[in-house]
Amino acid sequence: MKKPLFIVMEGLDGSGKTTQIELLKKKFHAHGMNVTDTHEPSDGPIGLLIRKFMRHELSTHPASIAALFAADRLDHIKNSDYGMLKKLQDGFHVICSRYYFSNYAFQGEYVPLDWLVNANTLGKSFLKPDFIFYVNVPPEICIQRLSKGRTGMDIYENLEKLQNTHLEFLRVFEKYGKDENIHLIDGKKSADEINEAIWKIIVGN
Repeated sequence: MKKPLFIVMEGLDGSGKTTQIELLKKKFHAHGMNVTDTHEPSDGPIGLLIRKFMRHELSTHPASIAALFAADRLDHIKNSDYGMLKKLQDGFHVICSRYYFSNYAFQGEYVPLDWLVNANTLGKSFLKPDFIFYVNVPPEICIQRLSKGRTGMDIYENLEKLQNTHLEFLRVFEKYGKDENIHLIDGKKSADEINEAIWKIIVGN
């Protein structure tokens, strides 16, 4: 790996993204490499505002949330204190849970998809992923996982929304993924098997 990599982990809520990110970090550390992880919405001021909408603490039109995601992404990329570009320039591999394809898939039913793509053009020009992994798990399994040990769901965590979002992910990958390094990973396998499949793609084996 001649340069720090920017890796995006995509998938439905409950697909196991967090587990895979943690396992992937262990792989990098085991090979003596610096790595950090992050997520969207970010922990920046715009990201924290988005989370309030998602938790039903505030309300607004869904189109406003879609626009906020694009704005949060720009801050997440370019912020001079905690931005992803800074981490990469400091020599860290960066693994991000969700990026602009999540914006397309989750918000595409509320605003025109072409508008979303255009809104993210600047962010994409600043930082394009080296790898995008979609942990492919049926929505029915995801909602079962989410229901265990949870006292509440956010605005996107219901079966109908997960089903729609899964179909949207596949559609936007097909429509806008031609110049992206996208890999659909079978998320029904064990966590270790999934991690090995991802790692082999990253190292080119």
